[in-house]
Amino acid sequence: MIQTRQYSSNESGIYSVSKVLQGLAKKETDIVCLPEQWLANNVISDFASEFSAFSKISKDHSMIVIPGAFYEKAGRGYSIAAPIIDSGEITGKQEKIHPFDYEKQKIRPGTNARVFKAGKARVGIIICYDMVFSDVAETMVRKGADVLFSPSRIVRRGIAPWHTYVQARSLENRIPILAANVHNAKFGGKSIIVDLREDRGVMVPKLVKSFDGQSSMSMSFCLSKYKKNRLQRYKDKRRFS
Repeated sequence: MIQTRQYSSNESGIYSVSKVLQGLAKKETDIVCLPEQWLANNVISDFASEFSAFSKISKDHSMIVIPGAFYEKAGRGYSIAAPIIDSGEITGKQEKIHPFDYEKQKIRPGTNARVFKAGKARVGIIICYDMVFSDVAETMVRKGADVLFSPSRIVRRGIAPWHTYVQARSLENRIPILAANVHNAKFGGKSIIVDLREDRGVMVPKLVKSFDGQSSMSMSFCLSKYKKNRLQRYKDKRRFS
């Protein structure tokens, strides 16, 4: 996961972050996620062209890159979408399902919670405000996601509740979540990774937090270890009215 600072141009931002990606590639990192709308111009007309440098790193190092979430032209309006780059190619994208505040006037909401094959894992991408709604995460996990990534853009006063939401979604679904935020004067950074540990039958969120400025954070996961507990958790859920 990479937390980004603010840049004067898309070119300088992508150049700077490419250096970080190359460093992570040397550590044999499998998947990397960046925040939502971290560039100077967050309206992207062509993901493949804009992120060609990331695609080259992805291809050269067999690394999957989620470059963040950005405005994308959708018919007569816009959506906010997070592409996923695998082996140098954009293999799919997740659209933001719940526009936040002023975004309601600008974008078309997404209608699908998608799951992407990423190497040996299956990945869900929760874009920022979608983390608030528990059914987004649960739908992705029930569709087979092994791990969730969350490109986010959280203002400083929202960091504490955001951390709570990320931990709750992880605990509810017995799944690790990596949530990346922007760090500048307005947005508060504090990107986090949430893992889980079992203590005599009780699942406990294990919070690996948070950092300032532009930086990266990595963790290794054995994704199969969560499945048994997750299946039991869903089996225990009952219908009611």
